[in-house]
Amino acid sequence: MNYITGYYTTKFGEIWEKSLFDLVKEAITGVLKQTNLTNKQIDAVFFGNMLAGVLENNLHSPSKISEILKVNIPIFRAEAACASGGAAFNLAKNYLDANRNKNVLVIGAEKMTDYSPEEAITGLSAAASGEEQEAGLTFSGLYAMIANYYLEKYSYSEKNLAYVSVKNHFHGSLNDKAQFRRKITVEDVLKSAYVAYPLKVLDSSPISDGASAVIMTNNPDWVKKQKYKAAVLASEVATDTISLKERKNIDEILATKIAANNAFKNAKIDRTDINVAEVHDCFSIAEILAMEDLGFWKKGEGGENIIEQPTMFGNGGNLIVNTSGGLKAAGHPVGATGIKQIGEIFLQLTGQAEKRQVKNVKYGLAHNVGGSGGTAVVTILGI
Repeated sequence: MNYITGYYTTKFGEIWEKSLFDLVKEAITGVLKQTNLTNKQIDAVFFGNMLAGVLENNLHSPSKISEILKVNIPIFRAEAACASGGAAFNLAKNYLDANRNKNVLVIGAEKMTDYSPEEAITGLSAAASGEEQEAGLTFSGLYAMIANYYLEKYSYSEKNLAYVSVKNHFHGSLNDKAQFRRKITVEDVLKSAYVAYPLKVLDSSPISDGASAVIMTNNPDWVKKQKYKAAVLASEVATDTISLKERKNIDEILATKIAANNAFKNAKIDRTDINVAEVHDCFSIAEILAMEDLGFWKKGEGGENIIEQPTMFGNGGNLIVNTSGGLKAAGHPVGATGIKQIGEIFLQLTGQAEKRQVKNVKYGLAHNVGGSGGTAVVTILGI
C-alpha cells in the first residue's frame, strides 16, 4: 500500500518576489521538514508543471530540481495542462507500485503572474486544439459554450452558477494559503463583468503563482513512524479529445466519468463513502459538471442542487466540496493545483485542516482536469 505522509503548500496568489524555483524550493523544504526526511532519503521526484517551457523558456526543470535537492536521482516532469499535478501524482504512484520500500517527492508548481495576461492566456490556450486557437477561443470561451448549452438544456440561469463561487469563496476565507480570503454574495457574482457570456469574472479562477508538494511512500517501516498518514486507494487517469466538437456530449466530461468509475472500482468503496472532495472548478460550470460526472449528482440536477449548498462547510451535508476554496478562491497555479487538491484531502483525513476541518472524515477524492476536459485524474485517499 502507498501512503501520503506529508504535505506542504506555499501561499497561492501574486507572488512577485519569488521565482518559479524559489516556490519549488520552499515547497520541497517545507515538506521534508514536516516529515523529518533528508534529501538523501528521497528515491525519485515527480514534477507537475505546464508553462515553464512556454513562459520561462525552461524545459529541463528536473535538472534544476536536482540542483535544489543536491541529489542525483530520477526526476521526471509531467505535463497535462491544468492536470499536470494530478498526472505527476499518478506517475509517482505507478513508480511505487513497481518498486518496493521507496520514498517519492511529488511537486506541482507554476509561475504565472510575472507575465502579461495576454502571455499567460496564450500559454494556457496551448492546451486547446489548433482549430480552437485559430478561431480565437480561450478557455473562458470554451467553458462559456459548455455553460450556455447546459443552462439552456436544463432551464437554468446564470444565478445557478453563482452559488458555486459563493461557496468556494466562503471556504477560501477559512484557508490561510488561499489567494482570495473574502466572502462574496450571489449579487456580487452577478454584478461582476462578463469574461465570456454567461461566465463572469467571479465565475472564473484567477491566474496564480504557487507550489505544493507531498511525500508518498510504500516503505512500511517509514509509515509506522509517521504521525500523519493517508492511504492512496486509487489514482486513475483518462484522456479524451482535445476539441469540444469531437465530443458526443458537450455537457459532460467523459474523461472524468471514466477515471472516476475506474477509481471507485479500484478503491473498492462507494460514492456515498466520500466525505470530502476537491473538484476542478476552473469555472463555476466546471464544478457542476464535475459533481455530475463523478457520480455524486444526477446529470442535469447540479444546477438545482447547488442552490441549497449541501456541499458547503457547516451546512451539515454528507459530502463537503472544495474546502480549500477550490481553484476559484484558493487560486489556480496550474501545475500546483492537482497536488494542492490531494494535499487538502490529506489534511482533512489527518485532522489538520484547522478552521475548515470536516468531522469524521474517512475517505476523500481529488479531481484534476486538463484543458476543457482532455485529461482527467481522479485520486481517492482513505484512512
